[in-house]
Amino acid sequence: MKRILQALGALALLGLGVVWVITTPVALTSAVLPDHVADLENGKLLFNAGGCISCHAPGPDVKDVAADVPAGGKPLKTPIGILYPPNLTPDPQSGLGNWKLQAFLAAMQQGLHPDGNHLIPAFPYGSYRSMTFGDVADVFAYLNSFPAVKNQVPAHEVIGLPIVRRGLTFWKWLALSQPVWKPDAAQSDSWNRGAYLVNGPGHCQECHTPRTLFMTLDTSRAFMGGPHPEGKGKVPSLHGLVERARYKDAADLVSAFQNGEVLGYEHMSGGGMGEVQGNLSKLPEADVKAIAEYVLSLK
Repeated sequence: MKRILQALGALALLGLGVVWVITTPVALTSAVLPDHVADLENGKLLFNAGGCISCHAPGPDVKDVAADVPAGGKPLKTPIGILYPPNLTPDPQSGLGNWKLQAFLAAMQQGLHPDGNHLIPAFPYGSYRSMTFGDVADVFAYLNSFPAVKNQVPAHEVIGLPIVRRGLTFWKWLALSQPVWKPDAAQSDSWNRGAYLVNGPGHCQECHTPRTLFMTLDTSRAFMGGPHPEGKGKVPSLHGLVERARYKDAADLVSAFQNGEVLGYEHMSGGGMGEVQGNLSKLPEADVKAIAEYVLSLK
């Protein structure tokens, strides 16, 4: 019996060692990044399309900082605990000041922090994988144009956070194996632009698509409605919005995106959609029309 217990103990240690090795994050290689001249206006557009300020707004303890500066710390309630989105200003101690573009790209498209930890996918890197390198680089340049704000945000209030982060290796094997969005040559340029903004920087599927048993997106039911990310209620389907009489036509949906509850579009005010609408209203009209065209094509 003693030998059996010793053998079982050795097997358990071996198993733990194997799990430790296979869950070790693997960062991007040091391959040379493509040449790119940063476009701050495009970075700002994508910052608004992604609604970055909605999560990365200054927390309640941040004083004398404008509400549109992504200094971080605003509590985000989730089913696994309270998360505190980080400071995205170029402060070298508490923000992105010491980050290189390669590290930002790894965070945006692989969910990896420079310290080697997996990022919790409340940060929607599964969608950001569909963004082009140039667009990611432009967002990084735009973030670095903000004033540096020293704000070390609180640690996430998640039970067993180190174990959760380690376990994300298995989730990523499933979630990041899904194909990224690609343009559809059979569709118009404006449709493809809208689809890119919705599926990439806008990360609309993260809320409007249901999840599988493993909490990955159920892409077979894309945009058919899903659980609210804060764990209460559901996010509605985006299919057949005209057919279901939610909106009269594309012009009506464009007006809703641009004006929201101010013009009586109550559907744009609840469940966090008010902030989304506020961010969409900052986009060029051509992009808002492209988003509406794509969304209304979902049947």
